[in-house]
Amino acid sequence: MSPSPDRPGAGRWVPDGAERTDVDALAQAAHACRGCELWHDATQVVFSAGPSDADLALVGEQPGDREDREGEPFVGPAGRVLADALEAAGVDARTVYLTNAVKHFRHTELPERGKRRLHKTPAVAHVRACLPWLEAELAAVRPRVVVALGSTAARAVLGAPARVGELRGRALPPPDGAPVGAVPDVEAVVVTTHPSALLRLRDRSGWDEAFDALVADLATAARAAHAA
Repeated sequence: MSPSPDRPGAGRWVPDGAERTDVDALAQAAHACRGCELWHDATQVVFSAGPSDADLALVGEQPGDREDREGEPFVGPAGRVLADALEAAGVDARTVYLTNAVKHFRHTELPERGKRRLHKTPAVAHVRACLPWLEAELAAVRPRVVVALGSTAARAVLGAPARVGELRGRALPPPDGAPVGAVPDVEAVVVTTHPSALLRLRDRSGWDEAFDALVADLATAARAAHAA
């Protein structure tokens, strides 16, 4: 499928040469990205956080409202759930590389509710347009294990539609031809739910089970990273 004029893809904004292997340089270049129309309504690009030589990389869907305002990934309510789950899994959050498949916040505004901005799932075209950033940063970081948080992230990482329920909990080999499969040092991919899904269960039945399942998946990823 050819790119549309308003979604030319991020490729032309991804730097070449030495800058392509420098996460800080990639993050700086991303501010100018016009690879899809989402930049227009977002406050800013939200690139990544964490060490650029991490063994474990976590890929989410897109920034949320809080992330869009602060410019950092996973600083909102879902980020707090993720931090708790990492701690419960015995993973030091400071050692993990955090990013998203889509770097701008896709949302709708509700003027009748004080212009509150509600999350809107990125389209496949947005994931495809933003993919050059994910490919470049994973190639720069060279993690041993990549965790895809949710189906949108799994699609970006695996290069094909993915059902979390069918794939979660296992250390999968990177598929040939997929973005993560092109990174030499990636040994495995672990698919799990996005922590935002747990927010809908807060104070309801099923929360403990869902949280424990997320913790178990993250522990699987951590073991795979240490074994690689």
